[in-house]
Amino acid sequence: MKQLMIILALMAPPVMAQDFAEGSEAKSWNLYGESPARFEAKVVDILCEITGDCASDCGGGTRQLGLLRKADDVLVFPNKNAQPAFSGAVVELAPFCGKEVEVDGLLITDPDLGAKHIYLVQKIRNLGDPEWTAANRFTGEWAKANPEAKGKGPWFRRDPRIRAEIAAHGYTGIGPEAEKPFIKEWFE
Repeated sequence: MKQLMIILALMAPPVMAQDFAEGSEAKSWNLYGESPARFEAKVVDILCEITGDCASDCGGGTRQLGLLRKADDVLVFPNKNAQPAFSGAVVELAPFCGKEVEVDGLLITDPDLGAKHIYLVQKIRNLGDPEWTAANRFTGEWAKANPEAKGKGPWFRRDPRIRAEIAAHGYTGIGPEAEKPFIKEWFE
């Protein structure tokens, strides 16, 4: 019986991972494990999807959003948009909460590290719409929400929430006083 099972298993067609690269126009970031991926999905609140703890309007921008891929019912985690900084993708996906969309971007997979279903969304559109929306709204939306954070440099150096965390816990999380010798030695 064991030999029969082995023979049947060998005769079965191989299970192939679906290739989502067809039709993708995603620009490479030269990241390890990246591949272009264009697919249809529903924009969902990840916490709601996994635990049933659901908020109206996908949390109104306060929760991580995901893409429930239609082809295989896999929950994909879009953790970056098309901009250089890894600032997340919630701002890009929030207007599409609960809607069926098509996305184009990069899928990150590394079986050795256990990374799969990580996505960098570059373009998004409602399913059936001819026009794409570039996923590059984060810094503009951040500037509107933080008009007092003027100055030079990247947004995260001026963000009031980040500055408050650094003031309270230091750059490394061990506290400003504990960091003083390290900062003096390395940065002054």
